[in-house]
Amino acid sequence: MTLTLDFLNAAPREAFLQALAGTYEHSPWIAERAFAARPFVTLAALKRALVEVVREAAPGEQLALIRAHPELAGKAMVAKTLTAESTHEQGKAGLTDCTPEEFAKIQQLNADYNARFGFPFILAVRGPRGLGLPKAEIIATFERRLHNHPDFERAEALRNIHRIAEIRLNDKFGHTPELGNLVWDWAERLATNSDPGYAERGELTVTYLTDAHRACAQRLAHWMRADCGFDEVEIDAVGNVVGIYHGSDRSAKRLLTGSHYDTVRNGGKYDGRLGIFVPMACVRELHRAGKRLPFDFEVVGFAEEEGQRYKAVFLGSGALTGHFDTGWLEQKDADGISMREAMQHAGLCIDDIAKLQRDPAKYQGFVEVHIEQGPVLNELDLPLGVVTSINGNARFVGEIVGMASHAGTTPMDRRRDAATATAELALYLEQRGGSVPDLVATMGMLEVPNGSINVVPGRCKFSLDIRATTNAVRDACIADVRAKLARICERRGLSFKLEEAVRAAAAPSDAQWMQRWEAAVQAQGLPVFRMPSGAGHDAMKLHEVMPQAMLFQRGLNAGISHNPLEAITNDDTELCVRAFQHLLDQLATEHP
Repeated sequence: MTLTLDFLNAAPREAFLQALAGTYEHSPWIAERAFAARPFVTLAALKRALVEVVREAAPGEQLALIRAHPELAGKAMVAKTLTAESTHEQGKAGLTDCTPEEFAKIQQLNADYNARFGFPFILAVRGPRGLGLPKAEIIATFERRLHNHPDFERAEALRNIHRIAEIRLNDKFGHTPELGNLVWDWAERLATNSDPGYAERGELTVTYLTDAHRACAQRLAHWMRADCGFDEVEIDAVGNVVGIYHGSDRSAKRLLTGSHYDTVRNGGKYDGRLGIFVPMACVRELHRAGKRLPFDFEVVGFAEEEGQRYKAVFLGSGALTGHFDTGWLEQKDADGISMREAMQHAGLCIDDIAKLQRDPAKYQGFVEVHIEQGPVLNELDLPLGVVTSINGNARFVGEIVGMASHAGTTPMDRRRDAATATAELALYLEQRGGSVPDLVATMGMLEVPNGSINVVPGRCKFSLDIRATTNAVRDACIADVRAKLARICERRGLSFKLEEAVRAAAAPSDAQWMQRWEAAVQAQGLPVFRMPSGAGHDAMKLHEVMPQAMLFQRGLNAGISHNPLEAITNDDTELCVRAFQHLLDQLATEHP
């Protein structure tokens, strides 16, 4: 029998427990404690109630839950004593049909993992799409997680248990996250385009106006037209993909949304792109239902945000705000190709860039959904979070200059070592960045040009990235770091230069738009969690001319981003799309 919330909410205790039997492996106490949380307004609310029971449980109970799970392709599978649920899941991943070599490898990993952590390796082997992970990915994940800290790995085991339970509940309720699957599949297909040198290694890199970048733009435009039913679709003068779904009142103020489709080098599939696909899914559903909003809905796939090919960033969103600097056109990439030449090669009309500026008076505001790109939502077991502010940031490139000299003949007290001075600055940066809440400071690049193993470094190049929720906190840190750098160099007899590369003001979310996102999250049966964004987003640019607010979706693997391990689940994405649909419905009811 397919479960329903109506049945669960009205069922006697024993029937309730029987209905949820097997959701958490050999752990009926979780359902028993969740019984008091009825009624559940959504399936997501039920899932959350079960998660909260585990989060509130004693450490010993959590450990017992982990140990209640079988090893992957372990003794229970061989002895055919797995639960029906576990048998199905391991079968989906092909673990019931291992080669002798695969089986031996997994057995050794099981033994090594148990020896290190004292509990079995837990992985939701049906994966983020629910279809089953390839065995090679399972083994790679096994090997990677063997090196985690025990406390982190214990939490990771619980996170995977919750994912297992989520998929089992979907099966019980006959629930398929179709919109989440749609977005997930779009992301997979778009990720087949990658720049040369990376594509051959199976890595995803899409930088501004490369062949892969232009292929992405064409595919997004095609999906907008053919799959989603946008009324207008174009690739504009900077490469933005712009889709407009007409409203019933063409004179009403538009809603603007979007994110970027370029990537960092060897990056992930969802950074930026999620914020294009989610509103595309909303338009697709509106079109399929023959429904119009009372206002135009404009979705933009911004061509560039990452600053990977050229020094300039936010090229796509900057053009919409009127902040495209024509001086950028003369910047050259690593191959000596200017931005102007790249745009001409791509067939873009440079003379039309100025025409891309939007009139803020014609827009209600800008909203953006994005993966969190951090560990907070993942650690809290929350699918969605409401962004309160985007951190202000500043980036610098610097160089310390000393004297290169022979490593064997230069006494320690007579050295002018540029590298150790930079290392001293890096340690101060770490200390200063951790001294204030919501402040982060990073030295992401460090280089000794023409360094040699037997030479005291005479030069050292470095980068600084300083971010905070307010400009004042950021700027105070910058001042302290500059002063520290000067003192280090004076004491060591060195010189330095420090050049500011990027500065962006903090962008607090508009209060009214935040409230709309909060209502959308609550409508899914989820608690509202407010959080700042440490990463920069296109919303920061749009903030300069109109109200903005963002919604975060959690990522897997501790929320890692700018990394091939970047991942999301279809269920979380389904909730994200539903939240965006709720936002649109709210706006429709507010329209006079």
